[in-house]
Amino acid sequence: MSDRVTIHREAGVADVRMSRPDKLNALDRAMFEGLVEAAAELGADRSLRAVVLSGEGRAFCAGLDFASFMQLAGDGSPGGSLLARAEGSPATAAQQAAYVWMTLPVPVIAAVHGVAFGGGLQIALGADMRIVAPDARLSVMEIKWGLIPDMTGTQTLRNLVRQDVAKDLTFTGRVVSGAEALELGLATRVADDPHAVALEAAREIATKSPDAVRAGKRLLDEAYLIDRDRGLALEAGIQKRLLGSKNQIEAVTANMEKRAPDFSDPE
Repeated sequence: MSDRVTIHREAGVADVRMSRPDKLNALDRAMFEGLVEAAAELGADRSLRAVVLSGEGRAFCAGLDFASFMQLAGDGSPGGSLLARAEGSPATAAQQAAYVWMTLPVPVIAAVHGVAFGGGLQIALGADMRIVAPDARLSVMEIKWGLIPDMTGTQTLRNLVRQDVAKDLTFTGRVVSGAEALELGLATRVADDPHAVALEAAREIATKSPDAVRAGKRLLDEAYLIDRDRGLALEAGIQKRLLGSKNQIEAVTANMEKRAPDFSDPE
């Protein structure tokens, strides 16, 4: 795997860090590839319970490394290879860096400090939750370069903020603080040490039934995309499969016996 991304696993929690601190974890080809490879590796781990995604050094991610971007001329245009559809995915190669975190079956928590600009913000928005430092700076910055957000940002923003807010951020590229991000809906929580709080949340999730957590993520993600009748049917169908399952029985038994549960990895 690319040295741009590191993974540390402990008790079912994967601590994933973008590791290019000298460039504020800006996105070059190796970072794009490293993020996708990391998610693929984690997706195959049945013992995985939750993921914390963060950046080393002074920032979460400063967005695209523009000098690197101008050199990626796959089809003769700057960054052309990033706009090509990734094999076996509805996403382009660029979109994959954010999209892969949406497709992981377990919760992903982004811990955001410093800056999360452009593609960096879109990667954070691909997580299920965002713990953000109050003085963090976030921006849909593509307009600065005469571009639009094209790393899944339009698909995630629409589920988090009002349309006029999404347009304000996209048209102006203005920078918002972590505190304002919470008010707008971009952040889940604000914390002075977002990485520590994200790890605490991930560890709490890891104590719950992995079947129920994975089912909850799937249900809530799909609920945004389907109509009410199909949503109700999906909710009932998933619950029916959970009821009486090994991990569901263990959750009840552990609660009744006032002990820590001993869950099995999902099949």
